[in-house]
Amino acid sequence: MGAASMIAGDIKTASAQQKGRLKQSVARWCYPTTSLDELCRNGAEMGLSGIDLVKDDEWPTIRKYGLVPSMIYAAGTIPDGWNRKENHDQLEKDMRAGIERAAAAKLPNVITFSGNRRGQPDEEGKENCILGLRRVKKMAEDNGVTICLELLNSKVNHPDYQCDHTAWGVAVMKGVDSPRVKLLYDIYHMQIMEGDIIRTVTENIQYIGHFHTGGVPGRHELDDTQELQWRTIAKAIADLNFQGFFAHEFVPTKDPMTSLRAAVTLCTV
Repeated sequence: MGAASMIAGDIKTASAQQKGRLKQSVARWCYPTTSLDELCRNGAEMGLSGIDLVKDDEWPTIRKYGLVPSMIYAAGTIPDGWNRKENHDQLEKDMRAGIERAAAAKLPNVITFSGNRRGQPDEEGKENCILGLRRVKKMAEDNGVTICLELLNSKVNHPDYQCDHTAWGVAVMKGVDSPRVKLLYDIYHMQIMEGDIIRTVTENIQYIGHFHTGGVPGRHELDDTQELQWRTIAKAIADLNFQGFFAHEFVPTKDPMTSLRAAVTLCTV
C-alpha cells in the first residue's frame, strides 16, 4: 500500500471512530453569532448527527449537510404546560400539529414541558400531565415520533418548574405508558437538582428519549472548569445501548467551534 493510500485509510478510520456509539447533536440557540450554515458545516465535519431546538424554516439547511433536526418545538412553554387541565385542549391541538409536521419530515423528536407549579401540589401536576399526554400518545406512536418532556432545574434557571426531579418525571412516564413519550434528561439541570447522574440514568434509561449536556456551574464548556466527568458519563450511556440523541447544550465562553469540537471529541466513546 502506498503512503497516500495509508494516509487516506487512516483518515477514514479516524472519521469512523469519531462517530463513536452515541449520536451527538448540538442545540442551535447556544450559537447566536454563528450562522446555521457554519454550525452545520462544522458539525458535520466533527461527526455530529443532528441539530437540536430548531424552527421549521431551518430544516432545509440542516438537511443540506446530511444532519437531522433532532429536536423540534411542538407544544407548550416552560412556564405553561401539561400540568394544568385548562391548557390541555390547546396543547393537544399544537402537539398534534407538531407531530404531523415531524412525521411528514421524518424527524424523530418533539419537545414539551410540564409548566410551573404556581402553588400546585406535585401529585396534582403529575396526574394532569399524565392525563394530557395520554391524549396525544397514540398519534405519536402511530407516526413514529417521540414526545420528550424536559427535566429542568428549578433552583437556578427555571424557578417553580414542576418537572424538576427525575423521580417525578419517571412517574409521569409510567402513568402515560407509551414507547413514544419519554423524558428529555438534561444532565446540566439534573446535576444541579440531584446529582447521582450515572446511577439515575442507568436505573431509568427506558424512560429517557434524549439527552442534553452542559457544564455545572454556568452551563459552559465540558472541561476542567466544572464538576462532571463527561467522558465517563458518555461511556455509561453508550454502554446502555442508548439509541437516541446526545445533544450538546452549553454556552461557549471561548471560540465556539473549538469548544464544540472539544466536547464532541470528549464524548466520542
